[in-house]
Amino acid sequence: MNISRPSRRVYDELRKVSISRNFTESAAASVLIEFGKTKVICAASLRNSVPRFLQGKNVGWLTAEYGMLPSATSERTEREAAAGKQTGRTIEIQRLIGRSLRQCVNLNRLGERTIQVDCDVIQADGGTRTASITGACVAVCDALRKRNIQGVFDGWVSAISVGIYAGVPILDLDYAEDFKASTDMNVVCKQNKGFVEIQGTAEAEPFPRKDLDELLRLAELGTSRLYELQEEAMVDRSALEE
Repeated sequence: MNISRPSRRVYDELRKVSISRNFTESAAASVLIEFGKTKVICAASLRNSVPRFLQGKNVGWLTAEYGMLPSATSERTEREAAAGKQTGRTIEIQRLIGRSLRQCVNLNRLGERTIQVDCDVIQADGGTRTASITGACVAVCDALRKRNIQGVFDGWVSAISVGIYAGVPILDLDYAEDFKASTDMNVVCKQNKGFVEIQGTAEAEPFPRKDLDELLRLAELGTSRLYELQEEAMVDRSALEE
């Protein structure tokens, strides 16, 4: 398809994606994920307890929090802590992250443990929630491996944005593309399993079924590439160099 994207990418091309493990030292595992100019720190912590509603059931839990630094965008935003409450957008995104990541762990095998995921956006250029899900999945996998908790990680989960820009379905929208898209959608998938969640909206005119089918095809293409990058990120480079 011929289209002139602000990013100069072809319609089905991801931004450059980078996943760096061990970005901070205190958490059980941490990752810096970069989708182009979007950068998110994803950390996974474990504690040997579960929420009250799960106590005594010998199952685990995973929950997530999401936040954006004031300087993450070109115009500084106020800290939510200063306002005394989270915005509806923040609550919606962190619930999405939690729902998505509960697909990558077998909670019945986790025991009475909780995995706490923190996703902090340090630079935003579109796709912060999809980058958070993709990077946090690596952090969860790494945390379980470092704690030698076996048989719990249940497969890669990744997420990507798709949309209709200038009448053409495209993959992985940055902010300039998302701002002008007539349709935008966030898609979460699990490797070899299918779709976990689909969030899509027509910003202007309704879009036909054929465009929906193409958007989902692009999402599957994008997430399949992200699975490969997640797996590559988990390779122990130091062991390869020995």
